[in-house]
Amino acid sequence: MISVVIPLYNKERHIARAIQSVLGQTHRDLELIVINDGSTDGSEKTAERYTDPRIQLVHQANAGVSAARNRGIAEARAELVAFLDAYDEWLPEHLAAINRPAKKQPECGAYCTWVALPDTK
Repeated sequence: MISVVIPLYNKERHIARAIQSVLGQTHRDLELIVINDGSTDGSEKTAERYTDPRIQLVHQANAGVSAARNRGIAEARAELVAFLDAYDEWLPEHLAAINRPAKKQPECGAYCTWVALPDTK
């Protein structure tokens, strides 16, 4: 299993896309932990609409993105934790791509992939 942590603070316009990109992963053995870091724009209401049992929504007073990530790590059940910002999204193969080197070299402390930027022309 992979635990995915999304720190959430005032990203109402973007959080649905981020959550959908996690739920659309080809690697299905995951849990999604959304840490609502005291949002004031209704972001948490968007996250609450999802009924997938793999999603856990945790509320905390605003403490900053680092504290939200640390809370997500504390809540995670898996050894492998992946971070996604609430304004970002993953392609469907992202977690599968991360899981391959993690299986081959479990002694490593971090794994990464490359970034694809949208064409802004």
